[in-house]
Amino acid sequence: MINPRQIEAFRAVMVTGGITSAAQALNVTQPAVTRLIRDLQLDLGLTLFTRVGVRLQPTNEALSLYREVERQFIALDRIADVARDLREHRAGILRVAALPAYSIGVIPRAVGRFMAERPNLDVALYGGPSSQVADWVHSGFCELGYVQTPLELPGIVLEPLPKVAAVAILPAGHRLAAQAEIGPEDLRGESFVALERSTKLRYRIDALLADHGVTPRFIVETPLSMIACGLVSTGIGLSIVDPFSALEYEGRGIVVRPFAPRIHVEVTAVWSAHRSRSPVALDFAQELHAEITAFCACQA
Repeated sequence: MINPRQIEAFRAVMVTGGITSAAQALNVTQPAVTRLIRDLQLDLGLTLFTRVGVRLQPTNEALSLYREVERQFIALDRIADVARDLREHRAGILRVAALPAYSIGVIPRAVGRFMAERPNLDVALYGGPSSQVADWVHSGFCELGYVQTPLELPGIVLEPLPKVAAVAILPAGHRLAAQAEIGPEDLRGESFVALERSTKLRYRIDALLADHGVTPRFIVETPLSMIACGLVSTGIGLSIVDPFSALEYEGRGIVVRPFAPRIHVEVTAVWSAHRSRSPVALDFAQELHAEITAFCACQA
């Protein structure tokens, strides 16, 4: 019966070209290699080598067998490479979902940088409303999610990211674009592209404007900040949106300005309470947290 040691000896002879070199490569004696090759030939019923002078000449059968052996060794090497990549968190599966404000720009860029050092990583990225993202994580469809809070759902664990500040966006050339900062009074009487009342950011914007006795002229409503950015770029009005959506449109027909008093956008990483966290997902979450922290420092 063929054993792995026989195949290893055969491969060593084929690669090194002789019994002596093969013995040195395997760190065994020459008689041991000779015996392994002899037994392999007997077990296979094939003549694998002929002697030409002092050298061994592989037969056609040996050359054919070697091609198959080499394929098997390459497969074993590949298994070892995958194991090493998994051990070093450079391979595996990463399934992430996020609310639209994050899934259109900041997370795809973060994933791109993350994958640059992990070419064997299998990634899936999804976008959807916060409730849908939480459901995906809860069901196990995705391992990691990013949602806007507050959000309550049994079976999930929330880990807040640093709070970012909403920004004012104006059409390029708007008179208020000359200001370094926009405040509630600046919105008095202005045409305003509003987020839908069901959104948490809209609730906070309305509360702040009410505190200052300001009521803009709401001309359009939309549930998504990126749609608000697109509308503002046409020149029909101003808006207040999350900074990541604004960043995607800055220089494309809109001007972005800080808004004060600050209106914070709270986004949280979401994990399942019932599943272990993979090392690669933990690494990604840590890197994105650091990136958001650096972004907040620039906003301050």
